[in-house]
This record gives sequence, structure tokens and C-alpha cells, in this order.
Amino acid sequence: MAQAFGLYTHQRNNRIRSNLLIAGLFLLVYLTTWGLLLVAYGYGGVPRGQSVLGEANRVFRSWFPFITLATVLWVFLGFRMNVAMIGAVTGAKGISQADNPKLYRMLENLCISRGLPMPKLAIMQSDALNAFASGVNDRQFTVTVTSGLLAQLDDQEVEAVLAHELTHIRNGDVRLMVIAVVIAGVISFAGELVFRGLGRSNIRVSSDDSKKGNGFAVLLGIAVIAVSWFLAVLVRLSLSRSREYLADAGAVELTKNPDAMISALLKISGRADIDGVPSGVMDMCFENDPDDFADLFSTHPSVTKRVQALIETAGGRMPAMPPHPPKLAERQDLPTMVEENAARGPWSRPQPEPEPERGTR
Repeated sequence: MAQAFGLYTHQRNNRIRSNLLIAGLFLLVYLTTWGLLLVAYGYGGVPRGQSVLGEANRVFRSWFPFITLATVLWVFLGFRMNVAMIGAVTGAKGISQADNPKLYRMLENLCISRGLPMPKLAIMQSDALNAFASGVNDRQFTVTVTSGLLAQLDDQEVEAVLAHELTHIRNGDVRLMVIAVVIAGVISFAGELVFRGLGRSNIRVSSDDSKKGNGFAVLLGIAVIAVSWFLAVLVRLSLSRSREYLADAGAVELTKNPDAMISALLKISGRADIDGVPSGVMDMCFENDPDDFADLFSTHPSVTKRVQALIETAGGRMPAMPPHPPKLAERQDLPTMVEENAARGPWSRPQPEPEPERGTR
């Protein structure tokens, strides 16, 4: 009971923090709009006797209700069309029970065990090993897996991945990620337009006081947009990283098999990157391989950290033979972790008690 209460309390607190981050994204939309106004008036100029900053503030205040309405409308469209948009960029195709009875039965059994509505299933043709959930309500929720994942993982490992994505749906992570990606997409689009325009022009600060003020306004607007763009990316990262641990724990709760989750993570590690898929979709995937800067700017914790968490909190065990030796050879900490866990009693396999010697009572 204490473990269940702690898990659900953590999930509830995480949802509260995520909602605050979503509110922060709305603030970033306002900040980006203000930056755009500074750039526009800095380039276009303002009537004599007025400052660029004052005019930008006046217009921003008058536009504020319309900016809010437009943002809400964009989010609404993202809610209604997110599954279709993701399907269009990934090429994922929905399947029925007749198309893949085994996969359908796995997901159905997981849903029945917790009384959850059955999400739709889709398969994406890719050699990558990955999966993701999409949708914002019970009618839309869809779990998509790659053909490579089905070919390379055994049934227990596939079940663990399905349970992970189902936990994302149950915890409300998928809905929040869709909101974050949609709003961050608006900011990224605005920033891209500005910086492309800057690439075709030169910014010069004149010695004339009025023109000098215009030049500084443009520079300030560019700085504001750049900061908003960067913060939007950081918000997306913070939404993803903390949820992966909860989804792994939820998968173990559903399957009662932490070893299968560990094995699936190790097999998928280094083979999760899906070619041609936008970064926003990769943020929603089961695994998103860290960049060259380790996992500092990755949307997911490293596989090492996720495996370690499963060992320490769920009683999982490292497999005797790593499922993916080529990738593990590049990760120096995982073999060390195997040795350490083998030496630690609580996480190693229980050893049979020695038989008493003959002739003794």
C-alpha cells in the first residue's frame, strides 16, 4: 500500500508540475509575440515622437486577447488532428485484431488487468526499434510500434514496451506532450521565420538617435525570441525526462516482469533512431537516443539510468548475457553495473540453501 500510494502521489505531483510548465509555454507565446513586434517596428519604424518599445507594448496589449484566442485555437486543432498529423509524418498504419492477433491480445490483456479502455494499434514500417503513444482522449489514443521492434524483441519484451506506452496514456503524459509539442512548434516556427529573414538582411545600428533606438529594439526582439525558443525546448525536455521513470515503473506494475523491461531497454538502446521523423515525435517515443553531448539535452534519461532505477526500485536483474553487445561495448558503465549488481546480494538471483552434510542432524 505504501509503495502504491507513493507512486500515485508522485504521478499526481508530476501532473501538477507539468500543468505549470504548460502554463509557462503559454507565457512563452506571449513573450515571442512581443519579440516579433519589437523586430517588426524596429525594421519598419514608428511615427515621429514615439519609441519602438512604447509602440510595441501598446500593440501587444491590444492584441493580447487575440493572441490568447489564437493559441487556444491552435491547441484545439492540435488536439483534434494530432494522431492524423503524426500518422502522416511517420507513415504509421492502423491495424485491427485480424491483422495481428498476438499483438492485439497482448495490449488487450494489459488493459483488462487495469480496467483501461483499449487504445488503437498502429505499425510503422521501420528497422528502428521503438514505439510511441499519441492522442488526447479515449477515442484517439493510439499505440504505435515499429516493425523492427516486433521482429527483434520477444513476446515478454514487446509486452513490456506496450505496458510502458499504456502507462504514458494512463498517467496523462501523452496529452501533455501533445500540448507541449504543439505550442513549442508555434514558437519554433516563429523563430525560424525571424532568423531566416535575418539571414537575408544586415542589422546596422546608426549613429542617429532614432535609428539607433530602432536597431537596439531589433536586437532586443531577436534576443527575446531566441530565449523563448530555447526555453520552449527546455520545457519539452523537462516534460519527457521525468515521465520515463514513471512509465517504466508502471510497466513493471502491469506486467510484474522488471527483467523483461530491462532486456527490452538494452536491446533497443542504440537502435531507436527513426529516420525522417520530426524531433517532436521522437520526444514521445519509448527511447530517444542521447546526442553527442551525453544525455544533457536528451528528452529521455539514458538507458543506463533507467536500467539502474529498475534494478534499485523494482528488483530487476541484469541479464547474464547482454542482448545487444555491440552497443553495450560503447557504454563503459553498463558492464561495470553488471559486475556491481552481481556482487550485491539484494539484486542477484536467490541462491539455494546448502544441503546439510550427511551424517549430521
